[in-house]
Amino acid sequence: MDSAVIVVGAGPVGLMLAGELRLAGVSVIVLEQLAYPTGQSRALGFTVRTMEVLDQRGLLSSFGDIPTSTKGHFGGLLVDFDMLDSPHGTSHGIPQARTEQVLGQWAAGLGVDIRRDHEVVDLSSDEYGVEVEVRTPDGTRRLRTSYLVGCDGGRSRVRKLAGFSFPGTEGTLEMMLADVKDIEIQAHPFGQRLPGGIAMSAPIGDGVNRIILREHGAPVRREPATFPEVAAGWERVTGQDISGATAVWASSFSDASRQASSYRRGRVLLAGDAAHIHLPAGGQGMNVGIQDAVNLGWKLAAQVNSWAPPALLDSYHRERHPVGERLLMNTRAQGLLFLGGEEVMPLREVQSELIKKPSVAEHLARMVTGLDIAYDAGPGGHRLQGRRIPHHELVGDSGTKTSTTELLHPGHGVLLDFTDTPATGRIASAWDGRVDVFSGRLHAPDDNSPLLGTDAVLVRPDGHVVWTAPHGGELARALYRWFGAPR
Repeated sequence: MDSAVIVVGAGPVGLMLAGELRLAGVSVIVLEQLAYPTGQSRALGFTVRTMEVLDQRGLLSSFGDIPTSTKGHFGGLLVDFDMLDSPHGTSHGIPQARTEQVLGQWAAGLGVDIRRDHEVVDLSSDEYGVEVEVRTPDGTRRLRTSYLVGCDGGRSRVRKLAGFSFPGTEGTLEMMLADVKDIEIQAHPFGQRLPGGIAMSAPIGDGVNRIILREHGAPVRREPATFPEVAAGWERVTGQDISGATAVWASSFSDASRQASSYRRGRVLLAGDAAHIHLPAGGQGMNVGIQDAVNLGWKLAAQVNSWAPPALLDSYHRERHPVGERLLMNTRAQGLLFLGGEEVMPLREVQSELIKKPSVAEHLARMVTGLDIAYDAGPGGHRLQGRRIPHHELVGDSGTKTSTTELLHPGHGVLLDFTDTPATGRIASAWDGRVDVFSGRLHAPDDNSPLLGTDAVLVRPDGHVVWTAPHGGELARALYRWFGAPR
């Protein structure tokens, strides 16, 4: 074997997955078709859940000062996120190129072998592994791996070569975008509806403005839009001539919506845009892809390291496919609300009224920020079961302060033991190396903390709770289900 796992694609999803695998000691090669990063940034920030996920690995500090906001939207209608139970807000100011840089440095520092200018041209798999034909600067060569993961975007070659079904709908409308500088543009971060279409604009730093345009009646093109085309459309819709601006880059996208029927075919798996494409409403695409990677990484590592319990790797599809379905549903709904013509105005008016209701606003906010995700984690009636562990400050038995977030930095499972007896920790010690045990108490809990009243909580490496005491059944049974047979 050339490597235990080969990841195709050195975007945020592929790099996040590669880093997760290396945290578990798995050898990883990342193959990237491009010789150099493009510097282009389709995505411009993180949802609340992705902020939490990056914080769980100690990565947020690598981004420096991250501007955040409690303001968001659903279909262009303003939603206040300040009711969410997270220490983080939504970030709108981190270009994708910066995310790739930070994750690339993290992955390389962990020992990931990142090979640029390496294009996958063919693959074949059997019950023992996957063979990949790769075009490199030194000619074509073959690599052998136990598992291959396609993180190579919406036009994924891995998905096509491996024969994944990718049903869905073709694009019916097009939006153009460009990053421009050396020109003044009025900010319309949530869009401006005009007779000829919809125009959005917002500063993204360093004197650059991101503009996005939907021109009513414009055909869906096969090739990305050029800046002269974007400028001409912007003038037709807004009346402003921006042809003299300096274009950093320009492109276009449609509302095509597709999802792989399965995220796994034998030893080949998909994550991110390779598994699902959709209208980029609310910047959810890259974020859901990063969360795909964090869900998959520890499970695939467990399989490679030969301690995965039965069906653990298959739970990746079982858990993340419904998340992808829900993503496609909400982005299609937002597309109708935001991009439709006069026929959707009554619906927008009704939705505007509904969003003013706190329960509706919170429902939509949790949907688009990723905080509503709940997996089937087995028996147990606690409200945290299957959901993400909230950030909470903790005090250990020795008096040392830590937090639920910091305990997840190594990428292991975590058992929070709030009892005064060592029995719980002794049980978990048989899974040492896979599950870290914290013994102590909550620091200054408020009355609404979901951890109040729990004696112990078992958390997976991706931050989701899979067992609580009391009323969660036997701890050993939960440990076996998620972390395999004891050592």
